[in-house]
Amino acid sequence: MPPPIAIPVVINDSTLRDGEQAPGIAFTLAEKLAIAADLEMAGVDEIEAGTPAMGAGELDAIRAIALQSRRAAVIPWCRMIRADADLAAKVGSGRVHLSVPVSDRQIRAKFGTGRLDVLARIADVVPYALDKGMRVSVGGEDASRADPDFLARVVIAIEEAGGHRFRYADTLGVLDPFATYDAFARLVRETDLELEFHGHDDLGLATANTLAAVRGGATHASVCVLGLGERAGNAPLEEVVTALRETLGRRTGVDLAWLGTLADRVAAAACRPIPDNKPIVGASVFAHESGIHVAGLLRDAATYEALDPATFGRRRKIVLGKHSGRSAVRTMLRSIGLDAEHERLENLLAAVRARAVDTKRPVELPDLAALYDQTACPVQ
Repeated sequence: MPPPIAIPVVINDSTLRDGEQAPGIAFTLAEKLAIAADLEMAGVDEIEAGTPAMGAGELDAIRAIALQSRRAAVIPWCRMIRADADLAAKVGSGRVHLSVPVSDRQIRAKFGTGRLDVLARIADVVPYALDKGMRVSVGGEDASRADPDFLARVVIAIEEAGGHRFRYADTLGVLDPFATYDAFARLVRETDLELEFHGHDDLGLATANTLAAVRGGATHASVCVLGLGERAGNAPLEEVVTALRETLGRRTGVDLAWLGTLADRVAAAACRPIPDNKPIVGASVFAHESGIHVAGLLRDAATYEALDPATFGRRRKIVLGKHSGRSAVRTMLRSIGLDAEHERLENLLAAVRARAVDTKRPVELPDLAALYDQTACPVQ
């Protein structure tokens, strides 16, 4: 692991905004409040709580989250228009995120105008929101497909207007880590603004791109629990905060032991089961079946675990199945107070493997005990 850098990466969680925009997901007020409470308990710095322009119900929910939160900053997401800033001011959180398209394609499609219009909107709406007593961050929608020279003009305009942060959004998930690093290395040279990366996972690179952005100079990372979001989703909170620590030696305020609880809460509210092999929070990520792996683990856990399950409030699990070996079977036998000499152990191992093939599921301890009885050597 690289030596740690003192300045922690600020985590902005958008589960309640961008995560809920995934098809078919709709959180109730009670679910939103419970998720927000868990996000705060986990140590997330900022909660992007929703979009006020969606209507009175959404506005009330964001306000309730803001009233509930004691430490995490609650930020409404708005378009770069005065009417949205007016709504954000009603939340009472003292923060607002204003988003504006910055790629030529999106500017034409959404506004029917050009780059000068974007700069004019920033110069108008950012000071307007500031006058209402809010700190203002600005998001560049589709920044990954924008002209880099124009992005430089955008960040200058944000600075001049009084914004404190620029969010670089890879809205369609088209970046790779190398391009992401280069983009942020350039932005760092051109601005003193806080820089945030918001990555989508269309190419399966959202986590990698977020790490590259931080390596390139991003100070903030935008994430969603379980990677919820439009299409293929967003950078997953649990992957980003863990990988920042493990690969870059970067701290966040997030307590890794809370990640499982948070994932379970969001999965239940979203009615989306967590895949067993989901990194960090999946049921199988600390489960081991392969005989070679288990034999190594029993001697030294670090042979086949780079992450300590205890860090996440988890326990290692040895699973008996087709690929199990003698060490695993003997260990699991002893866990239930049984043992076997060589011949019986060989018979039991064959029976375990056959049962796993027949049932296509792990062999649990009650199954092992029954097979143990069935493989008793006959009395001579």
